[in-house]
Amino acid sequence: MNLFGVMDVTGSALKAERVRAEVVASNMANAETTRTATGGPYQRQHVVFQQAGGGFADAMQSQGILAGGSGFAGGASAGMSFASFGGGLSGEATPGGVEVAGVVTDHSAPVERYDPGHPDADADGFVAYPDINPLTEMVDLMGATRAYGMNASALQAEKGMLTASLEILK
Repeated sequence: MNLFGVMDVTGSALKAERVRAEVVASNMANAETTRTATGGPYQRQHVVFQQAGGGFADAMQSQGILAGGSGFAGGASAGMSFASFGGGLSGEATPGGVEVAGVVTDHSAPVERYDPGHPDADADGFVAYPDINPLTEMVDLMGATRAYGMNASALQAEKGMLTASLEILK
């Protein structure tokens, strides 16, 4: 894998973490939404990541760096996956990268609150609110932000390596 391939992997991670942050922001914005177009309260969304383009070990093997799945402690099964760090939504899969497999709905039961004056209150005065915990959403957002930041730092390091390699050629 050359430096541009590494940039593709990092780019896929940046795209996936952006999607993750957008979904968390949507969850937080709709934490009090009691009525949607489909009826009922808003339901929390989750982003699902998947490995793209064969994975890191396959990319290393294709470049002759990793022979037969050995060379790294246990090969790809020893946690050498970048699946938790983001990916792209479309286009060609990046070997060693990650992509968004989809956004799934959390089918948790809504939280019932007594508010007889609310327009969506039932006959007993209870309103169904989404089961969204702002603390959980903030932790998810912090994770997405930190992963995005780490990948942005990696991209800067890759850019520095590419610039240094061009200086050698002068």
